[in-house]
This record gives sequence, C-alpha cells and structure tokens, in this order.
Amino acid sequence: MKEQLRELFEQSMEEATIEELEVLNNILRGYNKKQKKINSSYIGGLLHMERTMDDKECHLTVPLSPLLNNTLGIVHGGITATIIDSAMGTLANSILPEGYGAVTTQLNIHYLAVGKGDYLQCKAYIDHKGTKNMVLSAEVHRSDGKKIAQATGSFFIIKKK
Repeated sequence: MKEQLRELFEQSMEEATIEELEVLNNILRGYNKKQKKINSSYIGGLLHMERTMDDKECHLTVPLSPLLNNTLGIVHGGITATIIDSAMGTLANSILPEGYGAVTTQLNIHYLAVGKGDYLQCKAYIDHKGTKNMVLSAEVHRSDGKKIAQATGSFFIIKKK
C-alpha cells in the first residue's frame, strides 16, 4: 500500500501545475492536522476548520483554496453545506449530556451569494432544544462580510452505543 501511494504521489508531483501542487499541499497539511489531532475529523482537517464556541454559538472559519472550488472557480455549494452542518453539529453535540449525540435529520440552505475571497465564516446557534430533537440556524459570511448563505437544521438526539 505504501509503495502504491509513493508511486501515485511521485506521478502526481511530476505532472502537476503550480495550482495542483498548491491543492496537494493543502490536502496533505489537512491530513496531517487530523493525524496530529488538531482537527477531530478528516473533513475538518482537509478544510482547515478553526472553531470557537460557547454554550450558545459555534463560529467556524475555513480558509478558501482552489481545492474547495467548483468548475466556475467559486466555492462549491456542497462545501458551504458541509461547513454549515459541521458548525451546527458541533454546537448541538457540545450541549448534550455524556452518552448522547445529535445527528442531522434535515438541512435547509438558502444560497444568497457566491463563495469567494480569503475565507468563509459560519455562525451557528440553537433555536430549540427538546428532549428528542433540536433546531439550529446558521449564517455564512465571506471575508468581505457579505452573507452568502443562511440555513436551518433539525437534529435527532440519540443515545450513543
């Protein structure tokens, strides 16, 4: 397996453009963040997510790079959705008692502007917390301050196995 990866890596490096090398560097640095437990998930590492939170809000910032773009050269809508779901899920899980978790059951996103600039920042907050479910909201802004998305999400509260 390691030899196959070395060969693939070498081949990729030889044929890569400057932008492709930048993307590969970004991927490897993200993988390394997960390995070193700087991020708790591979997605968090690959997106270079930085979180700050309290018991009412989660702020998640993601630096933008070509890795996150669609064919139009702007942030892929699925990346924006991932950022939203990550911020909401982090907040939802952080307020639950030991032995319980929150899982997304519905995510509604209104895309308002294109994702571009230096970074995206998502702010998630709790609208409702019941015994079996939660509803959260989030907004995503780009580095120039323009709101690019607003969302709501529903989460089931489940007992962990």
